[in-house]
Amino acid sequence: MTCSGEKHSINVVALAGGVGGAKMVDGLAQVLDPDCLTVVVNTGDDFEHFGLYICPDIDTICYTLAGIANVSTGWGRSSETWNAMDTIKTLSGETWFKLGDRDLGTHLVRTEWRKAGKSLSQITHDFCNAWGIRVSVLPMSDEVVRTIVVTRDGRALPFQEYFVKYQCQPEVSSFIFEGIEQARPAPGVLSALEKADLIIICPSNPWVSIDPILSVSGIRQAISNKIVIAISPIIQGRTVKGPAAKMFSELDIQPSASAVALHYKEFLSGYVLDKTDYKESRLITQWGIIPYETNILIPTAEDRARLACEVLAFYLKLRRSSL
Repeated sequence: MTCSGEKHSINVVALAGGVGGAKMVDGLAQVLDPDCLTVVVNTGDDFEHFGLYICPDIDTICYTLAGIANVSTGWGRSSETWNAMDTIKTLSGETWFKLGDRDLGTHLVRTEWRKAGKSLSQITHDFCNAWGIRVSVLPMSDEVVRTIVVTRDGRALPFQEYFVKYQCQPEVSSFIFEGIEQARPAPGVLSALEKADLIIICPSNPWVSIDPILSVSGIRQAISNKIVIAISPIIQGRTVKGPAAKMFSELDIQPSASAVALHYKEFLSGYVLDKTDYKESRLITQWGIIPYETNILIPTAEDRARLACEVLAFYLKLRRSSL
């Protein structure tokens, strides 16, 4: 399989959250037929701020797919202005969570539509249409789920406060997904998983981006009999972006590519790790997981397409070996 020519028709469901997930999804969207890619997005990061309903992971993924993301920050909109935040600062309002003027428009409309009775999945579908996004982007659930970070000093912090307000500085001891017992997969999630040839776990934070998705009733069971490939978010014991490696350490787990593979061990078929971590492949193989070593840094659109194509070729190899 090459990364040029016609788009591929492998049915893929990608589980994603955060900047790493958005980059991987962007690569997949470049090499797959749009009808063959469904992205199931973490909503545990969602929260309300200034009375607005904000979905950081959904927005990061949609802005990236639409080509309107701020590539320098990894979040928010390109060509952003900050007039509203300047006013908030002048009036001594809360400024720890940055809302650009363009981004603010997204949250205003989403909040209005939610109040009018639209579900999050309906709103996301309509936003994708407006932004020209052809692949299917689904929230993990229409029910509200809140990721709470329990810290070693006894605090229970909503994720965005931990992540943005406190800059991931508190040491973590555990995570709580409030509302997860009532959450059901959003419409289309289980049917997409059922028809999928391949499930891809993007290089997102296992604890706070992927685990909330897998904790929604029915999703973990739906992927249990599928070919599942995960891409490591950790290279040489460090994350490119985000607190995943720090979280592993604070949970008394040595951060490594193999630690992430072990986290997903029960359902993984294959695992993509950086070629600099090749020494960990032997351990991963011992767990019954097939490793694939390559360059997993994907800063550019070309890099993302290249890795996506390699993952699809890896899937074909796994499928042939399972026949």
